[in-house]
Amino acid sequence: MADTSPPVVGPSAALIGALRQVLRPLVRLLIARGIAFPYLAELLKSVYVEVAVNDFTLPDKPQTDSRLSLLTGLHRKDVKRLREEGQAAGHGKNAPLSAQLIGRWLGDARYLAPDGTPRALPRLAAHGDPSFEGLVASTNKDIRPRAILDEWLRQSIAKLDVDDRVHLMTNAFVPSAGEDDKSYYFGRNLHDHMATGVDNLLGERPPLLERNVYYDQLTPESVTALASLARDHGMRALQALNAAALDHQEQDAGNPAAGCRMSFGVYFYTPPTSAGTDGTHEL
Repeated sequence: MADTSPPVVGPSAALIGALRQVLRPLVRLLIARGIAFPYLAELLKSVYVEVAVNDFTLPDKPQTDSRLSLLTGLHRKDVKRLREEGQAAGHGKNAPLSAQLIGRWLGDARYLAPDGTPRALPRLAAHGDPSFEGLVASTNKDIRPRAILDEWLRQSIAKLDVDDRVHLMTNAFVPSAGEDDKSYYFGRNLHDHMATGVDNLLGERPPLLERNVYYDQLTPESVTALASLARDHGMRALQALNAAALDHQEQDAGNPAAGCRMSFGVYFYTPPTSAGTDGTHEL
């Protein structure tokens, strides 16, 4: 008797190819940090359950273990265990304090010179003038400004001149702290970039901004020149949007609707060795 059941439709070859591309750098990081496949497999199980619980609800229907098992392909016992573990696990940390302080220093007009660069700030407050002490107090009142400054001096995020003024160093725009802070930025930035692409691919709402420029017939010298240009233009764009976002956030303070978040980023990448193909470019 012939099988008349409809064929099982799997993911497209194009999507599988895209997933392999996305996963390669992640797997390189995992191997470099000694994270073997069994650990990742268990982590993936928990993420599958978390996403299914939060993003695939039905109106007026409870999220049962049976339904989650159907959505994720995981055994119902695994679903039950992972849901219980997820409820006990807590959430990730907020942005590091240094990042919040640098963002305000770069975005608040009180702390900027006429040309838009960060001003050198007196270490101590005097007569209500902008100061490093006031900058810290505007963001956090639990940690002493001197403790933050000492750590910034150690990390070369800032320097102190002979007039007791604090200068923000340009390399502070790029996180240079320890592995924990770098991991925080890695997770937040890549999540938002990938979430933008996923939203656009699923087409469930109007497309979000996600563009890049791509060329692959360049000499190393040209790539170096383009990297410098990208760094210059990218930093200007980030600083302009940071200043505007800070203004909006202060205007929105106290508004019950002020619960939305946004993210804007730039990146420049070139592999250690480049092999050109047809010289195409994308915008």
